[in-house]
Amino acid sequence: MKLKGLRAKIDSLDKKIVELLNERAALTLEIARLKKKMKEPIYVPDRESEVYKKVNQANRGPLNNESLSAIYREIMSASLSLEKSLKIAYLGPPATFTHLAALNKFGSQVEYLDCRSISEVFNEVEKGNAEYGVVPIENSIEGAVTHTLDMFVDSEVNICSEISLEIKHNLLANCKRVEIKKVYSNPQVFGQCRIWLESNLPRAEWVEVSSTTKAAEIAVREKFSAAIASEMAARRYGLRILAHSIEDSPHNVTRFLVIGKIFTRPTGKDKTSIMFSIKDRVGALHDMLYPFKKHNINLTKIESRPSKRKPWDYYFFVDLEGHIEDKKVKRALTELKELSTYLKVLGSYPVSG
Repeated sequence: MKLKGLRAKIDSLDKKIVELLNERAALTLEIARLKKKMKEPIYVPDRESEVYKKVNQANRGPLNNESLSAIYREIMSASLSLEKSLKIAYLGPPATFTHLAALNKFGSQVEYLDCRSISEVFNEVEKGNAEYGVVPIENSIEGAVTHTLDMFVDSEVNICSEISLEIKHNLLANCKRVEIKKVYSNPQVFGQCRIWLESNLPRAEWVEVSSTTKAAEIAVREKFSAAIASEMAARRYGLRILAHSIEDSPHNVTRFLVIGKIFTRPTGKDKTSIMFSIKDRVGALHDMLYPFKKHNINLTKIESRPSKRKPWDYYFFVDLEGHIEDKKVKRALTELKELSTYLKVLGSYPVSG
């Protein structure tokens, strides 16, 4: 078939795709009306997980699953915007990695609210100014984001979903690399790029700022300065990328949480997050963890944080495989509650793919 014929075939397919997308959108609006009657939330993480799973199972190529998921992210984002003006709070300013994680989860068609702190993200969701919030929880190199953990102690929001984002750090500047005298970024980023910086910019001063976006803002206006930030920040602030992927580890992943007021239904591949405190006695933590071993539940993470209410009093944060509605999880948590001085379920949600 000649080029003209192939293009005509694509035009015909595009027409059908548009018709099908609008047919899907009409069904979405009908579902929205039913949800409103039933007082159900617009964004449903378990349904989102199911859609991606079915789309990937149906995929026969040549598009890979990642590309297809990116297309469907925008289709679902457009559907959400049709159903309701959905607002997502995130740790800003724009072009931070948390912003990028939020876009990867909710797409470009919803409304975003950038917040100056993790506390503000929680507050905006609690007050109802945003339906959901996105906050960082841990990095594969630098570990837990303790401020996020601390916010769960007194907050009434739930964890609804999680996002795993591969972090690629880039050196941005509008001068030559040999001219750089200062490099701006946030403390965690310097920790993730230490070896590269020491090898490639040994004489440059490292200046810590609140975010990678703030670093880009400074690098734009200050001579002989650079920022370590995302490609999105480079586009937004008109900076050149002098070096791509300067992180020391090729497996640099940050996990983010989606917080909200909804309870996510089981999907069959879920995670539950809890926090608890224990009596100060020998073997107490061992006893607290035993119910999980007894019921064959895998723990994927455990962190401790001082309660800040009295000296040497701690909260323990645990991620475990399974959903709160699973029988064995219920049994383990019932036994844990009898042993603990305080127990709180932070949420059950689909494991990020």
